[in-house]
Amino acid sequence: MTLSTSNHDRDSAGMTYVYPVVSRRAGGVSVGINLNVNNACNWRCIYCQVPALTRGGPPPVDLARLEDELRRMLDDVLHGDFMIRAVPEAMRRLNDIALSGNGEPTSAAEFPAVIELIGRLLDEFGLRGRIKVVLISNGSLVHREPVQAGLRRLAELGGEVWFKLDRATTAGLHAVNQTETTPDKVLRNLEQCAHACPTWIQTCVFSVDGQTPAEDEIKAYLELLRRALAQGTTLRGVLLYGLARPSTQPEAPRLGRLPEAWLATLAGQIGQLGLATRLFP
Repeated sequence: MTLSTSNHDRDSAGMTYVYPVVSRRAGGVSVGINLNVNNACNWRCIYCQVPALTRGGPPPVDLARLEDELRRMLDDVLHGDFMIRAVPEAMRRLNDIALSGNGEPTSAAEFPAVIELIGRLLDEFGLRGRIKVVLISNGSLVHREPVQAGLRRLAELGGEVWFKLDRATTAGLHAVNQTETTPDKVLRNLEQCAHACPTWIQTCVFSVDGQTPAEDEIKAYLELLRRALAQGTTLRGVLLYGLARPSTQPEAPRLGRLPEAWLATLAGQIGQLGLATRLFP
């Protein structure tokens, strides 16, 4: 099977924890690590493509199996015929190892140990400093000390966090991410995250029932970014993207892609705050 940017099947490699994807944001191959093999997450984003998504955290992670799978995948990507067999020619480069998967990665008790495991394999394959390690997170648990320890170790490996920020009002966070958190909590977690590890904001925008995000939501979003910068939070920038793959949530029929021009306007507003913006329509 040839991978594509619209197919992020977690079972494509026949492994429990490790799966390869062609990432439009990475511009190449991303080796994914899915710690939430039970499709459980503490949020339920209405655009999420995970089927049968449930609330909760992951079961215990089998670290030995994860290490074996990651070693075999990296060996196939670097020394086997994986690139020719499964990847379009223009995307045949290994860009990163990404902790993402079917739920919030930092909800796994083994998260710090997983970061250590990745570090060992980076050294084993001579990849430290050559590829990125990315944590894609909703940021809701970064205040926990074990997560903080994992983030500090991730920074030592040259890694970075993609911190989800889709909306910035309490109502917007509830509507889009199905979470009871508040903008102030998000801001505190963002500051802690960025202090521990280089951090990008990751934002998904889309239409609901044919309507673009409300103007007050856009103003609140930009204001939260402004507040973060004003309090000294160092951010790498914003990854701004539209819908790429179909949602499997009940709200899916109500969601739609936004015009590229609309996204570009928002990207310009973010840029006026002094933040680098990468746009993925």
